[in-house]
Amino acid sequence: MAWNAAAYDTRHGYIWKHGVGVVELLAPQPGERILDLGCGTGHLTAQIAALGAHVVGIDNDPGMIALARQHYPALRFEVADGSSFRRDETFDAVFSNAAIHWMRDPAGVVASVYGVLRPGGRFVAEFGGKGNVAAITSAVYAAMRPYHPAPESLNPWYFPSVGEYAALLEGHGFEVTLAMLFDRPTYIEGGETGLGSWLGVFAKDFLAAVPLEAHAAIVADVEERLRPTLLHDGAWVADYRRLRIVAHKSPG
Repeated sequence: MAWNAAAYDTRHGYIWKHGVGVVELLAPQPGERILDLGCGTGHLTAQIAALGAHVVGIDNDPGMIALARQHYPALRFEVADGSSFRRDETFDAVFSNAAIHWMRDPAGVVASVYGVLRPGGRFVAEFGGKGNVAAITSAVYAAMRPYHPAPESLNPWYFPSVGEYAALLEGHGFEVTLAMLFDRPTYIEGGETGLGSWLGVFAKDFLAAVPLEAHAAIVADVEERLRPTLLHDGAWVADYRRLRIVAHKSPG
């Protein structure tokens, strides 16, 4: 999916702001080499660098990387595929926030992370887990059905359970030291128009499969279905669930 990096940065800044706690969990140390996987527009990469680490941000979207370089010209940002990246250098840690659920080859992601970590290095990540945006997804499916025979087939997201992802990590040689799934209802910026903006950015794969003239009707239908449960005091609240992971590469 091609991203509108400027819209992501200006209207959906809460995505990276919620990642501050993941940076704290990472606890970067001065001089550590850290890879930010799915760095987006680079704000958390910069926070890691400000703590004294040597950090490289990678993302598969050239627009995101271009904006990250514009924001932070002194830092390293590179376009790379999260499921197949390779590096000549090794890292003390790989960090990722709100990105892995967009990567459609989770085994490739884990293998790539393992391959760039030094022995004993850590992988610290947070992303959408099982049940993430379940209400929004159900409403999108229902609103899409008059226009597409199988809207479920358009779903771009990977939302694993704790057991599923821990098993994947362990199968690639990681020791999992933290795996937790938790609800994090999140206000969407933009008031009553916020959900439409969210759909335009994050549910783009669904909308791209139907004629442009149907988009407004689909968005209106989704809003109507979700208004009783997700609209609170004039603002939309996304039903986010997050999976938080800490895992270590074997030291030997």
